[in-house]
Amino acid sequence: EKKLASLIAVEGGHSIDSRLAVLRLFYELGVRYMTLTHSCNTPWADASPIDDVRPAPAPSQLTNLSAWGRHVIWEMNRLGMMIDISHVSYGVMRDVLQHSRAPVIFSHSSAHAVFEHHRNVQDDILWELGKKKGIVMVNFYPLFVGGNTIDDVINHLNHIRTITGVDHIGLGGDYNGVAVTPDGLEDVSKYPDLFDMLANGALRTGETFEPWTREDLQKLAGLNLLRVFREVERVRDSLTDEEPFEDLIPYDEFVRANVADQPCMSDIDMHKS
Repeated sequence: EKKLASLIAVEGGHSIDSRLAVLRLFYELGVRYMTLTHSCNTPWADASPIDDVRPAPAPSQLTNLSAWGRHVIWEMNRLGMMIDISHVSYGVMRDVLQHSRAPVIFSHSSAHAVFEHHRNVQDDILWELGKKKGIVMVNFYPLFVGGNTIDDVINHLNHIRTITGVDHIGLGGDYNGVAVTPDGLEDVSKYPDLFDMLANGALRTGETFEPWTREDLQKLAGLNLLRVFREVERVRDSLTDEEPFEDLIPYDEFVRANVADQPCMSDIDMHKS
């Protein structure tokens, strides 16, 4: 209909305070996707920095997606809210892809094989994402991309295309959350330059790659995300007879997650009863 839309999102599952009633209220207020974690753990899901901890955390600290956390994603499926697994740990990515009944998104993440940063997505997860019919929307932030040019972003796009195919890629520039942007992609006015380079199949360095077709670029620009959104709502419509999950998070999940050391978590004493 030639309209522009801006989705309301919640970036960080700590915002629901481990209460599914709050998740449902967010949906009623117009929220259509939630990033399960931000930069620190919730009692029910680990954030990506845990993958950089050496040595690895003790098993009691590494919850991945907890038993109650599965109910968070199932409730999001029931509501028709897209599940965003940017910012989560590798283990949570794997668990969500296994348990979600609808396709999921990475709203702003890049390729781990191109640049090894915990915020980027490993090839095996990209492959599973494609099977799940989800989407990874590539982040432009130089710290995650591993370089500060438009060429570096294109390398991530091309790599992901080789793993997932063109039906599972989008753009997640992250302009509202970073202090540095790539040379050639300073703001959204540079998107036509990016699309021209993809269509021409050439980097600024002169290196060439398989050009993206007009249909490929339409999918990248938004059709892929719209497809995922429609499928999420189709799953919602198939679950109209399912009752909302009302149980509170078990107290032992707070204990196991070391709430006192996690700034993204509620006061543990609130949940003792």
